[in-house]
Amino acid sequence: MHLVKPLLTLTAAALLAGAAQAQKIRVSDGSLDVLKDQKEINLEFTYDNMKVGKFDSEADYIKSRKADLDKKEPGRGDTWEKSWIADRKSRYEPKFDDLFTQVTDMKVAPGAKYTLIFHTNFTEPGFNVGVMKKSAYIDADFTVVETADRNKVVAKGTIDKAPGRTFWGSDFDTGERIGEAYEMAGKALGKKIK
Repeated sequence: MHLVKPLLTLTAAALLAGAAQAQKIRVSDGSLDVLKDQKEINLEFTYDNMKVGKFDSEADYIKSRKADLDKKEPGRGDTWEKSWIADRKSRYEPKFDDLFTQVTDMKVAPGAKYTLIFHTNFTEPGFNVGVMKKSAYIDADFTVVETADRNKVVAKGTIDKAPGRTFWGSDFDTGERIGEAYEMAGKALGKKIK
């Protein structure tokens, strides 16, 4: 009984800390107004020079995580690395696309007049070990350019701390948590455009 109360307190504190994270969107150059009446947009995602958690480079994070997993079970690190990269196309980008297009009523089309380039520069994978959890989040830069002439930049901005968490404790999977961050970023950026 003495152990239950501290665990409940730690769990409540972790949940409150996660809820306190607030996503911020800033337009630093230009304006998103040109997108308000658009029916189509081209979306692109980049991950170059991304930092992950306490690591200054994604490569260092992958190397460390693979080593940890391979200690527990040889070969598990390679499987994890494939999923880490594949989740971008199979989970993160579709989740962003889905809520972004719902909120803006735009369709994704490569030939659209404007292209939104969403560059993730930081990922906090978070964790969920049952009694304790840390929400995932992403920081990103976005640039809107004319598709036909990418030198014509319409707007630039940042999204800070797009939260990746679920409220029912089903986010034991890293990809699930990070996917939620992309979903929230897509929704928030869509609302900013609307």
